[in-house]
Amino acid sequence: MAELLSLEEALKRILERVTPLEPEAVPLAAGAGRVLAEDACAVVDLPPFPSSAMDGFAVRSEDTPGRLTVAARIAAGLPAPRALKAGEAMAIATGGVVPAGADSVIPLEYVVDHDNEVEIPTAVAQGDNVRPRGGDVAEGDVVVPHGARLHAAQIGALAAAGLDGVVVAQRPRVAVLATGTELRRPGETLGPGEVYEANGVLLATALASAGADVDTLPAVADDESSHRDALERGLAADVLVTSGGVSVGPHDLVRRILGELGVEEVFWGVAVKPGKPLAFGVRGSTLVFGLPGNPVSSLVGAEVFVRPALLALQGAKVPGPVFFEGRLAAAVRRNPHRDEFLRATSAASENGILLVPVRGQESHMIARAAAADALVLAPRGEGDLAAGESVRYLPLA
Repeated sequence: MAELLSLEEALKRILERVTPLEPEAVPLAAGAGRVLAEDACAVVDLPPFPSSAMDGFAVRSEDTPGRLTVAARIAAGLPAPRALKAGEAMAIATGGVVPAGADSVIPLEYVVDHDNEVEIPTAVAQGDNVRPRGGDVAEGDVVVPHGARLHAAQIGALAAAGLDGVVVAQRPRVAVLATGTELRRPGETLGPGEVYEANGVLLATALASAGADVDTLPAVADDESSHRDALERGLAADVLVTSGGVSVGPHDLVRRILGELGVEEVFWGVAVKPGKPLAFGVRGSTLVFGLPGNPVSSLVGAEVFVRPALLALQGAKVPGPVFFEGRLAAAVRRNPHRDEFLRATSAASENGILLVPVRGQESHMIARAAAADALVLAPRGEGDLAAGESVRYLPLA
């Protein structure tokens, strides 16, 4: 058997084979979760006019302290009636247009309002409580750069900057195929030796959260004809992800049939636990991932290897995987030969995120994994990682 690839080398070989998808224009609201294919720039200054940061009075700082005539009252959404003159103040609402001539706003609670006059007991500094035009962003400036993934804050910023649409990468079309004669759909009655098929929906859920349009193909039994038909159909997608049938047993047909269908196998086998018998190949521009059949192995393979490929297809500048820092709540034994991903729960503590490995780390224990919200990376090596030791982890969203 060939030497297993390291996690880093496997990711490198995968990303080397990625060709980003073509861009498309979509309405802004449809851009959530998408990756920008070009810079999104402001179409107006933001704010588009000098505005008040407080409910109060617009004044000339040189007229304070003093007693000023209230010349007008400015509501948000309406223009100032005219320029402010010396010795005057104008009542103004938060977000209202600061009139020409005014250079500051004093909050309501700092003045004494006498109907048509206002008494300001202390000096007001120039610029106080005034949001200058373009203080957030100027027209034509980049609000969100290409390669960024759009979430609520980015969508809101682009709307405020006047954009009603964005140019994003197309969503990768992903076909998911589970293989195995023993698989039955949830809800059916199990016969001897049969199990419920969980990997299809597991993978579809994980990969949809990475921006993919997922087509879950019906699970297929361990015979060549069923495999060939289903794999050929799946190869029409941008990415084909299979689970099961990639090891070396007599019923593991996926790799051989993929080869017969023209898939170039880039590598097979990674020094990662769970998930060692992972296969990756290409046919034309289609990426092909053969994940192990054990559910936790499929989960790890999807998060660590397939998700970065999907984000790279969309042009993400940092496709990942993006690790966070935390501390172990208990000691764990390292694997001498393979990097290991441990399922864990995370909790905030005085010393940062505390990671508690769940009981039952075997690769078939998907029910135990349901309690986890993190994958802790335990690098290969001898001995234990001690309780309190700093480790890297991937959040399970």
